[in-house]
Amino acid sequence: MRVLDLTDELARQGARLLVGLGADVVRVDPDDDLDEAARIHWHAGKKLAREADLDALARNADVVLESGPVAKLRGLNADGSSRWPQTVHVVVTPFGLTGPRRDWTGGDLVLASAGGMTWLGGKPGGQPKPPPREQACQLAGAHGAIAALLGVLAGRGQLVDVSAQEAVAATLETGAISWIHAGRFPVRNGGVYEHVAHRIFAAADGYVAGGYSGSERMWTGLLAWLAEEGEAGDLLDERFADPVVRWAQRSHVDEVITRFVAKRTAREVAEQGRARALPWAEVTPPAELTGNPQLRDRRFFVSIGGTDGTEDAGFPWDAPGLPRPVTLFPLAEGTWTSPPQRPRTAKARALDGIRVLDLTWVLAGPYATKILAEHGADVIKVESRHRHDPTRFSPSMRLRPDAGPDDSGYFLNFNRGKRSVALNLRTPDGQAILRELAAQCDVVVENFSPGVLAKWGLDYESLRALNPRAVLVSMSGVGHTGPWRTAVTFADTLAAMSGLSAETADPGEPPQGLVFGLGDMVAANAAVLGALDLLVRGEGGHVELSQLEAMAATMGPAVLDRGEPAGTAAHPNRSRHAVPHGVYPAAGDDRWIAITAQDDDQWAALRDLAGLPGDGDLAQRRAAEDEIDAALAVWTRGQDAEQLAARLQATGVSAAVVATGRDLVEGDEHLAARGFYQRLTHPLAGEVLHEGIVARLSATPGALTSPAPLLGQHTAEVLRELLDLDDDRLAALRAAGVTE
Repeated sequence: MRVLDLTDELARQGARLLVGLGADVVRVDPDDDLDEAARIHWHAGKKLAREADLDALARNADVVLESGPVAKLRGLNADGSSRWPQTVHVVVTPFGLTGPRRDWTGGDLVLASAGGMTWLGGKPGGQPKPPPREQACQLAGAHGAIAALLGVLAGRGQLVDVSAQEAVAATLETGAISWIHAGRFPVRNGGVYEHVAHRIFAAADGYVAGGYSGSERMWTGLLAWLAEEGEAGDLLDERFADPVVRWAQRSHVDEVITRFVAKRTAREVAEQGRARALPWAEVTPPAELTGNPQLRDRRFFVSIGGTDGTEDAGFPWDAPGLPRPVTLFPLAEGTWTSPPQRPRTAKARALDGIRVLDLTWVLAGPYATKILAEHGADVIKVESRHRHDPTRFSPSMRLRPDAGPDDSGYFLNFNRGKRSVALNLRTPDGQAILRELAAQCDVVVENFSPGVLAKWGLDYESLRALNPRAVLVSMSGVGHTGPWRTAVTFADTLAAMSGLSAETADPGEPPQGLVFGLGDMVAANAAVLGALDLLVRGEGGHVELSQLEAMAATMGPAVLDRGEPAGTAAHPNRSRHAVPHGVYPAAGDDRWIAITAQDDDQWAALRDLAGLPGDGDLAQRRAAEDEIDAALAVWTRGQDAEQLAARLQATGVSAAVVATGRDLVEGDEHLAARGFYQRLTHPLAGEVLHEGIVARLSATPGALTSPAPLLGQHTAEVLRELLDLDDDRLAALRAAGVTE
């Protein structure tokens, strides 16, 4: 696949992910402003056509991936159409191509704030802060890459609109949907998950991430461990067997665990946790990633050719187009060497005619299959009362007051557009039916522990015998091979192992971790890309995805970059690349605004508007940064954040409100104008808003077609349609407890 890379920071990750799939990527800008580590990370494996005819390159590309502020895009005509209508032209902008804020600018901090992610990070009473390593831009880039493959599969040239703000807003877990379903929103608390009992604990020599939510075994296994060491205390009392009691007394339970962890080294806790199949992991800094035995065993790291053994973070998959071990060479002169894509039959939606068997639960898997459903795939979700998906059955994850399994707010948002088949996979008949369903599907997505599918006769070799063209997407925590392959992971443990959690620490202070499942959704995006890649190739295959590798691949140049962070405990949002760059108080209780001067022109405009001290270039501003930040905070403190952001943007300065879930759902005129939150009518919950679609394809748009299903709502319908079962057979299966 030929890709013309016209990206800036907003979508560099998208172009890099396409390199990881084996795409033939040509770039026209050498990005000389980047330092060496960043330039190697973002552009190794591409070719540089420095003086080429842009229109000629675009005409010969299958995909043009472009990003930046609308005013600086090179591929749009004056009327907003694409200059290159014959190709799949993906445009990633800060706020999208339509709406009242289409001309607003912003980098990672502003977009993380506008999209609701900054609000979730930081300490109580302190500045909100986004996740490290430019996760807002990396999410936007990943959705740009997904959009590119969807466009190719759709079989026609078109313009694709990806808003970085919406890419973030779709990745908050409960950050906004708590407001939709319960009239409240999470608040930053220094890294303690609000809806699951997970957090970072201090060990004797470092930190670990872990907890006791999920299946009941997560609790009973941890309790047995504490009891063996004689440190369970009153947690052995019968009342703590009730998850409702545990949740109500979480602070006490955490105190007991805190004392237990503090007596042990971080490595000891992590190793014992893995041995006991419990979700615990050491908080590892990025500089130590290359020593991770799991990542090394799976040949995750990329070798940079022409250097003396330089290694960089790799890609989320072992892709057919770029199999491991991978060696990439730095950006060098060249152009296409691959043939263009063959013409495809045009479709109304990109994935029309694709059937997906969804064997996933909780977040990473359902988020991936949700994206496939939005773009036309028939997603058949297999679930059961015998294997409780916490998002249906756990009271803490239902969000809606008095909700039950069929109207859990969490489940509704991430499972819309799917059909539900109730199937008890503990029974031989249930397993047999599962195999028959798999034989009728194009894609099978699962996130079971390694080895489970093999017991049911559905490992990849068995699936290929049933259905040679099927794509199997496996989404295990750390992969199906390697010394840690049996590790149980949650989003917080993946963030800890990947290096991300370590970088949430303010200088000289403990890591805070994240309070939403960013790692799950990063892994979901990677799973979608892996599946779409094989569908584009028109061949079956196994996407053996490690969620750890997907997360580590979003650490940017962290493995190569040994520079000190610019932030301080008092100013955690500072950047090495811009001054000022921070979150400042606004009028009202706990109201904030993100402001960045991305270049000298923005600085001059901000200085004149706010009456700030100082002058000169970035280096001179850096020397006066404390003074500038103090004066800026005094100026912003009494002003309305929304009005001030609009004033700043009108003068060309990047700024945005640090949005809460309520701001996004009810107060954001731009998201409202673009129809980001969409209403579906559910048989029990009634009319409910849902987070919308990120990749907006002009010719083959996606759609939210139906609400999330009731448990087993489509069992009879699907088994009749796909397996031709009659009423007598269906009744016998129900009576035997197979379809419940």
